[in-house]
Amino acid sequence: MSGNANAAHRTAVRGAVLLLCGAMLGGCVPLRTLFHRPPPLRDAFARGFLVGAAVNRAQVTGADERGAKLVKSQYNSITAENVLKWQLVHPLPRTYDFVAADRYVEFGERNRMFVIGHTLVWHSQVPRWVFLDSAGAPLGRDSLLARMRDHILTVVGRYRGRVKGWDVVNEALNEDGTLRDSPWRQIIGDDYIAAAFRYAHEADPDAQLYYNDYDLENPAKRAGAVQLVRDLLAQGIPLTAVGTQEHNRLDSPPASEVEATITALAATGVHVNVTELDVDVLPAAGNGTSADVSIRAVATPATDPYRLGLPDSVQHRLTDRYAELFRVYWRHRDVIDRVTVWGVRDGDSWLNHWPIRGRTSYPLLFDRKGKPKPAFAAIERVAR
Repeated sequence: MSGNANAAHRTAVRGAVLLLCGAMLGGCVPLRTLFHRPPPLRDAFARGFLVGAAVNRAQVTGADERGAKLVKSQYNSITAENVLKWQLVHPLPRTYDFVAADRYVEFGERNRMFVIGHTLVWHSQVPRWVFLDSAGAPLGRDSLLARMRDHILTVVGRYRGRVKGWDVVNEALNEDGTLRDSPWRQIIGDDYIAAAFRYAHEADPDAQLYYNDYDLENPAKRAGAVQLVRDLLAQGIPLTAVGTQEHNRLDSPPASEVEATITALAATGVHVNVTELDVDVLPAAGNGTSADVSIRAVATPATDPYRLGLPDSVQHRLTDRYAELFRVYWRHRDVIDRVTVWGVRDGDSWLNHWPIRGRTSYPLLFDRKGKPKPAFAAIERVAR
């Protein structure tokens, strides 16, 4: 190309850019911004931590192809929302049902994901028979320990070397940091937690083992979690990380408390995983803060205000909140191994049915059609 032709070409390009800028509401946007396609979340945060989602039965069995495609395109870690909970995988004393759980693990392996098992010992979604003998009377300590060990060795053993990390004990603390008086504790005693971790390690010595809980941004509960971790470590329990669930609201907990929780837990010597992240935009119901699944509240017109869509003002607040949280996580990427969003699309979220059934919630990064929301781009910019 001649010098005159080069000059003419450059002039034409500049003219096209100026026309494009004029069309953008009178302001010029850098070309790299106009043509930037955000990378998948797994790539955006590859220098920091794994990014995962909780997946449901339909997504791993293929019934929800669109949801499965979204998971495969964005994430490098998955958590079983329900299919590995006792109620579903071990519904009767001599009956295990691994059909859905097998599909879940196969889905993760096929897509080269870090697969999480959720959860082995919890006070909820456990059949009543677990705590009763054949006559319907409460089990004794030794019998319940044996039943716990059988369950853990069977479930963890089936997926040894395939499920890479397990939420061994889930939600064992009260809001004041004391141990929840669950049937596990009532029958076995405080050491049921240590026993569960020992059995899980026995079943798969190479698996990462986690304690998982919500509201750890509450200073009293956080202190209880720190003490629990120290006690377990002092006993030689192989605890890899604490999962802080991060069921957040638009205005709580403060980012400073989220950061304080990560710092306090990491100071014990374990890592910290964000395990069940979502941001509830709906008016508070029930007690307004706790993520206890047993809470129920009564529906009123005021508790479900966005049935026809999320107002732009609330969408903007949701975007800012996700960006604020991910800035905290990114600062602590040296101790955070994984951030998992609790659901794939807004329509999949448990918050549509808790603590009030049938509400329309918008707590995740993808809308009901699977399209990325502004919060998606906001957290991707944090990594960039």
